[in-house]
Amino acid sequence: MTTPVYDDLTPVLRALRDGRPRTRAQLAREIGVSRSTMSTRVDDLLALGLVTPTGDAGSTGGRPASTFAFDPGARIVAGVDLGATHARIVLTDLAAHEILAHRVELRIASGPGPVLDQVVDVLHDLLDRADRDLADLAGVGVGLPGPVDHATGRPTKPPIMPGWDGHDVAGHLHTRLGSAPVLVDNDVNLMALAEHSSALPHVGHLLFVKIATGIGAGIIADGRVHRGAQGSAGDLGHVAVPGGDPVPCTCGNTGCLEAIAGSAAVAARLRTQGVDAVTNDDIVELVRGGSPVAANAVRDAGRAVGAVLASCVSLLNPSAIVVGGSMARVGEHLVAGIREVVYARPLPLATQNLRVTTSRTGASAGSLGGAWLAIEHAFATPGLLTRPVTPLVLPTPAPAPEAVPAG
Repeated sequence: MTTPVYDDLTPVLRALRDGRPRTRAQLAREIGVSRSTMSTRVDDLLALGLVTPTGDAGSTGGRPASTFAFDPGARIVAGVDLGATHARIVLTDLAAHEILAHRVELRIASGPGPVLDQVVDVLHDLLDRADRDLADLAGVGVGLPGPVDHATGRPTKPPIMPGWDGHDVAGHLHTRLGSAPVLVDNDVNLMALAEHSSALPHVGHLLFVKIATGIGAGIIADGRVHRGAQGSAGDLGHVAVPGGDPVPCTCGNTGCLEAIAGSAAVAARLRTQGVDAVTNDDIVELVRGGSPVAANAVRDAGRAVGAVLASCVSLLNPSAIVVGGSMARVGEHLVAGIREVVYARPLPLATQNLRVTTSRTGASAGSLGGAWLAIEHAFATPGLLTRPVTPLVLPTPAPAPEAVPAG
């Protein structure tokens, strides 16, 4: 029996990834190999459980040819969205369909060791509940609430993550999760990826704006995440608001968007007007409860965001601006303020087909984006999905020595 060349199977998987069944002959023509070679490759993929028979293609005379389709449930991936006070962790199949998800309260300021170990415990629990093995895990995508060096996946001087600077997040998780690749990115990049891949796949140019305590943007250009030279593209929170008040910002500058329109800034402004507000949730409840003062404060914040985004529209010419993050839950007041400025300032050519809307992926955007990051890596890496799955057993820690009775 010949050993399959697993790297040669990846092009077949990529072709079948769109969900459209094909015959062996159709696949051979599409990929450019002989029918006998394709027959062998399809048989190998059937043995690996990555494709499944779907029926017959019909006949024009003679025996009808069988068709085959990709089975996205053959492997799974995990997406991890780490926030300042919580994490959302999801298992999906290779088409990003959610299998199980769990939200856990934690403090990112506790440091990488306690936080990442808690993530691993949740992942093991989800795998057990889904009746899947670590060997089924094709990758893990992790989003961090701070700057990430994309080349290394390490956080770079993250302002709200003490102890995380330069930490090998991928390596930390990899030692506890077997052979699965671990990929790390900024959380807003993953939100943009999720919105593009799950909700707006035909929008090749998209700007995802996360508005919460901090403000950031994920950029989709030509269907791909644009990260910039050092991975800091989209750092809207520290762009100066045109004509804005010189409010001090945590970065050391004044007049930054985050200092004027972030949720902490909005809450502080409300307190000066006698309205009790501290958190994102407080602002959301006030607006939903009909507070005109809160609604006006949120709309003003939207106008400040719109003033910065107007320049982005002229520079990047996106087809859609998607607003997410905890502040997006206030509804139309925030988006209305953004639209008011964004549609007025750039040239009409840049805005004639521009949509400004709230996120469709909502609170799951970050974790879903982590899953998509792992999925795209799996399909881009020859042989990663097509190696045989064998049960994976990690080494068991040595038992602690028994206590010796005092005597």
